[in-house]
Amino acid sequence: MPTEILMPALSPTMEEGTLAKWHVKEGDKVSSGDIMAEIETDKATMEFEAVDEGVMGKILIAEGTEGVKVNDVIAILLEDGESADDIGDVSSGSSAAEAPSSPEPAPSAAPAAEKPAAAPAAPKKDGERIFATPLARRIAADKGLDLTQISGSGPHGRIVKADVENATATPKAAAPAAKADAPAPAASAGAAMAAGPSTDAVLKTYADRPFEEVKLDGMRKTIAARLTEAKQSVPHFYLRRDIQLDALMKFRAQLNKQLEPRGVKLSVNDFIIKACALALQQVPDANAVWAGDRTLKFEKSDVAVAVAIEGGLFTPVLKDAEMKSLSALSAEMKDLATRARDRKLAPHEYAGGSFAISNLGMFGIDNFDAIINPPHAAILAVGAGVKKPIVGADGELTVGTVMSTTLSVDHRVIDGALGANLLNAIKDNLENPMTMLA
Repeated sequence: MPTEILMPALSPTMEEGTLAKWHVKEGDKVSSGDIMAEIETDKATMEFEAVDEGVMGKILIAEGTEGVKVNDVIAILLEDGESADDIGDVSSGSSAAEAPSSPEPAPSAAPAAEKPAAAPAAPKKDGERIFATPLARRIAADKGLDLTQISGSGPHGRIVKADVENATATPKAAAPAAKADAPAPAASAGAAMAAGPSTDAVLKTYADRPFEEVKLDGMRKTIAARLTEAKQSVPHFYLRRDIQLDALMKFRAQLNKQLEPRGVKLSVNDFIIKACALALQQVPDANAVWAGDRTLKFEKSDVAVAVAIEGGLFTPVLKDAEMKSLSALSAEMKDLATRARDRKLAPHEYAGGSFAISNLGMFGIDNFDAIINPPHAAILAVGAGVKKPIVGADGELTVGTVMSTTLSVDHRVIDGALGANLLNAIKDNLENPMTMLA
């Protein structure tokens, strides 16, 4: 039986992608683990490996095609002994996932018998897509299994062959169909909140002015959607502190001189990462994320750092940052930043974290307010270190290097006093840098 190859979800947030390049052509033999294609997600270009063996029977989506939805059929794989005649009427685009949207009544047993292919589609469970390999979908269809009732043991919870082979058939619940209408008011409210001038209205406004239309790529679309949602749905509040950097700058210069033979050069940003990671340990209630109807509190400090790239940004995550030395954080951050700019990060390297840092100080920005990246509970916006008059410990007026910081906080997770404690802990760590080595 020919196997449908579906557009994979290569990251937790991926909904569509660009099929950048095929590495196989029709008639080629394919083995499990072979690189079949390169797919551009909203964040990176990634290789797509085969999970089944066979012969490439038909390519349905040409390379270079944009906006291919996750779980759309992109190709057909034939088993040994099968030919192109066995493919039948299969068209590119949406797979059988769209079949359940038919207006025909669900209780009727006849349509279900006529369309057994509906089982391998991209089913939903409480609004979430279920991911499964093409082979697992096919076996599920043959056995009459409901994939929404099966827990996946593959990467990121993907349902694989072994999962469906060990499962027994269970009746499909009809409740979700009846429930589908309930979220409609909330969805329409969200859409209304995000609405702005239409494309036609904007084009008409500037019809008499010369301009160039710039097409949005996947990354820019994702940034627009996620940050619009964040700004509208996350109750932000902001806390600001000036941090004196003179002690840190002196300590950093001493360390860099000692580390020079090892080729290590610490940046101010490395100290900021370490200070935030330790502060999350010192104020553990702030080391949390919003999870819909609950919060998740973490034992470790996983700190995301915004990295600007052409056309957008990444937020790679430094896991267990509180446990790592400054030199280790520096080396890891340099590696992540380099691969981010080359769009070579794997999804697990920019997913997760409870806290983020956005540093525009190197661009000369004095201060700014950053937008929280859900489900994070806070993000620290860091400005440039600037020479300013300050009152010294002895009461005398002197000149010092001062860095402005703003902590954007999700009020659902962190209240004002807790946020103040977190920012104060960050300030104390940076103004007393030697304590970060204790």
